[in-house]
Amino acid sequence: MASAPLPLSPAPIKFGTDGWRGITGVDITVERLLPVAAAAAQELAHRAPEGLNSRTVVIGYDRRFLAPELAEAIAAAVRGCELEPLLTDTAVPTPACSWAVVERKALGALVITASHNPPEWLGLKIKGPFGGSVEGDFTAAVERRLAAGGITAPIKAEVPRFDGRGEHLEGLRRKLDLSALVDGLKAINLKVIVDPMHGSAAGCVTELLGPEAAGVVEEIRSERDPLFGGHPPEPLAPYLGALIAAVKASTAAGTPAVGLVFDGDGDRIAAVDETGRFCSTQLLMPLLIDHLARARQLPGTVVKTVSGSDLMRLVAEAQGRKVLELAVGFKYIAAEMLAGDVLIGGEESGGVGFGMHLPERDALFAAMLVLEALVEGKQPLGARLDALQQQHGGSSHYDRLDLRLADMEARRRLETLLDQSTPSSVAGADVLEVISTDGIKLRMGPNHWLMLRFSGTEPLLRLYCEGPDAERVNEVLAWARQFAEAA
Repeated sequence: MASAPLPLSPAPIKFGTDGWRGITGVDITVERLLPVAAAAAQELAHRAPEGLNSRTVVIGYDRRFLAPELAEAIAAAVRGCELEPLLTDTAVPTPACSWAVVERKALGALVITASHNPPEWLGLKIKGPFGGSVEGDFTAAVERRLAAGGITAPIKAEVPRFDGRGEHLEGLRRKLDLSALVDGLKAINLKVIVDPMHGSAAGCVTELLGPEAAGVVEEIRSERDPLFGGHPPEPLAPYLGALIAAVKASTAAGTPAVGLVFDGDGDRIAAVDETGRFCSTQLLMPLLIDHLARARQLPGTVVKTVSGSDLMRLVAEAQGRKVLELAVGFKYIAAEMLAGDVLIGGEESGGVGFGMHLPERDALFAAMLVLEALVEGKQPLGARLDALQQQHGGSSHYDRLDLRLADMEARRRLETLLDQSTPSSVAGADVLEVISTDGIKLRMGPNHWLMLRFSGTEPLLRLYCEGPDAERVNEVLAWARQFAEAA
């Protein structure tokens, strides 16, 4: 995959929905990262909840180029703020840092990662004392500190290290009956093939399930590769050829398989069913809702984003659960998890969180619960999902298209058109409902809708569609593209 040309000068330091990210060596350098880390650490200390007397800031990193070195460098910046850095002793999934913050009652965490971005990117995520990502008012305060130019001198010293990876896995073991899970996988003759996409979740599933799972679990692409095989470490079907081939080969040989895939820093999940079909959280979330509400009978509300499949709502309501539909972004889900009793919250891009765990996406925990649901249902993933869809109105298909517009003026014209002349029909179907929670969502029927949502900062239009079959989804997305380009 050809990468975009690198910029000649760094972009302004600006936090996005989950951290600050940019091109390694251009945007992300030691000189730029140190003051950002210092400002973030100072803000964590400033906002420490009453009664939290810790001075510890957890520091973690993923497997990207220079990530370990930059993590050690920002430890000096944290120490320069008269705080105590605690560094993971190896690359870890980002949720491991969130787990460490909660378990150790730390001020928060700084994680060197660019998540699912292309290989040339790096960045910084900030986790609060509650174990989830800080909100926009926090990162705005960090930006104000940077603009004010407060001076803190890094203090180099031996940095205390801890087994963040091992502590996270041990925490998951306490929440799950993994011995019964392995026995169940053997009983239904289901193989598990894991693709961590060369990221920091590599080896975690194998270690969790233990030696008893030998022959049941196989991992591919588990070695460190900062180039991630030439693709972004994002759990999307175009990047999963090796996993899809391995799953199909196992099934063809007589052992049905399920593929589990994690993004570069282990907070997003997707799957591949026994037929080789890619399954995003649009399908995994309904499965998890059914399992947790029906089989486990755990309490709580279901939280989904407005771009989430209707199947999530249908399954939840069949179990008598209240459903909240929020704007796109896991930070909105996390806020609900902190405020009330939430069973599960998830977004279409792969992030899933659980009320009995952390107010944070944790793909490893989600993966174990997916396997638990398959064992409970005594079916492989594809058969289980097909049955679930038939129970709740029939099958549906989902896809998304990101459309880059000519410029910001083209974006403004389209925004005005959508606001003043919202389409009354889409690709030959009448619009029955217009939802404006985030962008414009046009509903044409049950399990059939189109959503148009603009990026916050660039001339990019995201098109989301759910429909009765792939042909109809492609037809609607083609209509939406033509509509947008003609504006």
